[in-house]
Amino acid sequence: MKRKTKGYIVAVISILFSVFLIVLALALSNLAKGDTRERSQDTADYRKWSVPEKYTHFLIFPEEIPAEAEEVETEKEISEVPSETVDTEIPAEIPADEPGEAPAPQKKGFFARLKEGLTKTRNSISDSFNNLFKASELDDDFYDELEETLVMSDMGYETTERIVEDLKARVKEEHIKEAQACRDLVINIIRDQMQVDETAYDFENKKTVVLVIGVNGVGKTTSIGKLAAQYKARGKKVLMAAADTFRAAAIDQLKTWANRAGVDIIAQNEGADPSAVVYDAVAAAKSRNTDILLIDTAGRLHNKKNLMDELAKMRRIITREYPEANVESLIVLDGTTGQNALEQARQFSSVTEINGIIITKLDGTAKGGIAIAIQSELNVPVKYIGIGEQIDDLQKFDPNSYVNALFADFDMRSDVEILVDENIENIPKDDDLFDMN
Repeated sequence: MKRKTKGYIVAVISILFSVFLIVLALALSNLAKGDTRERSQDTADYRKWSVPEKYTHFLIFPEEIPAEAEEVETEKEISEVPSETVDTEIPAEIPADEPGEAPAPQKKGFFARLKEGLTKTRNSISDSFNNLFKASELDDDFYDELEETLVMSDMGYETTERIVEDLKARVKEEHIKEAQACRDLVINIIRDQMQVDETAYDFENKKTVVLVIGVNGVGKTTSIGKLAAQYKARGKKVLMAAADTFRAAAIDQLKTWANRAGVDIIAQNEGADPSAVVYDAVAAAKSRNTDILLIDTAGRLHNKKNLMDELAKMRRIITREYPEANVESLIVLDGTTGQNALEQARQFSSVTEINGIIITKLDGTAKGGIAIAIQSELNVPVKYIGIGEQIDDLQKFDPNSYVNALFADFDMRSDVEILVDENIENIPKDDDLFDMN
């Protein structure tokens, strides 16, 4: 009896355990089905909110395709979308005023670039210059501070002394008592130190041979190339001569500029006799009816006698072989070297005649006053100035523009007003025009 009872109990437990397993399996099955329905609903919602319902059948979702075929299949599905529903046209040109697109920068004029290039020079003297004319009296301290300010801008001692003495004479003559009244007077006196004669550029309209001299590294070859390009643009027939046969790569550099300017060049091998190059160039200029012959010369100051003999020989050849031509000698000086540039000009002027000066690299120099000192002390006109690397960055020297750019921060007028001729005040007024008395 006990055995049967024990057997019934085991059977009941087995049945209950089986029922428990079945219930558990059913519960897990329902839970899995519920999760699947939620994910299906999420996918449907995703499709519903991503695009309009009528287009959902065109979309491909990542879970619906194999990973390795995703890119190819997606492209295929997109290509099947009707063309009217997908605007893939790209505008051929975006307007310049579209947001986010910067307008093309406009090139500044020469005066604006000159003014910008002389910024460091202005900054070096601006505070002293402004404070100087706030003085109440024209005493010795005023003139001492004026001298110091001008010397700081590399105008040189001789030029500064000349300016101060001229100022004292005018102050006495005009009975000026206040320092403020001297500001424009000082600027005008500085301008008077560097006037260029009207005939300074007459050589450009004659048959001319231009000897370009200067030490190495000041920009001789580059200046020749820029002048050649500008002369040709004005309709001149230009020829170059590579007479700097001592400096490595000088000939190749000048050939590069000749190609860039589109002019012919006469050159020989490195180490050739410079005078022989000049002889060939003069003969070519005569036969080709050249307007301007530009000759690049060697720049060596360490042996003054050899330099003098070489330049003298070149001049003799030009005068003998081309007597009808005008000979112009231009020295190129680096504006960043300040008083050293003035000393170079002195040394060259002692060995050869100099008709004009080219000052290069005035963009960004704090020694812009050297242009005033060179012209004032040597009595040789500055004819061209360079303020950049482009061909049109070498321009004829205009003393008015130069002084206006140098002292622009001390003038209350605008840049446009600065450039207006000061004689505008002499124009008769309307009342004067109709005055019958």
